[in-house]
Amino acid sequence: MNIYVGNIPFRSTNDDLQKVFEAHGEVISVFLPTDRQSGRPRGFGFVEMSDEDGKKAIAELDGFEMDGRNLRVNEARPREER
Repeated sequence: MNIYVGNIPFRSTNDDLQKVFEAHGEVISVFLPTDRQSGRPRGFGFVEMSDEDGKKAIAELDGFEMDGRNLRVNEARPREER
C-alpha cells in the first residue's frame, strides 16, 4: 500500500518519517520529493507498507503531531496524467 503523507515539517528527513511509521508496522520505502530548483523538501511524501500495516498506520497517524505540524495521512491515489 502506498500512503500519502502531507504537512510534513520541512526539516524532516526520510529517516524521521520512517521512524514514525515503523511504530505501526514494517516500512518498505519512504520517498520525500524535493523541489527541482532549490533542492528543498516540498512538505509531503509517500510511505510504502503492507496493506494491513498501512491501514493501521493511516488510522493512527492521521492528525499526528510531528515537530509542531499535524500530519495528513491517507491512501495515495494514482497520479493523474497531465
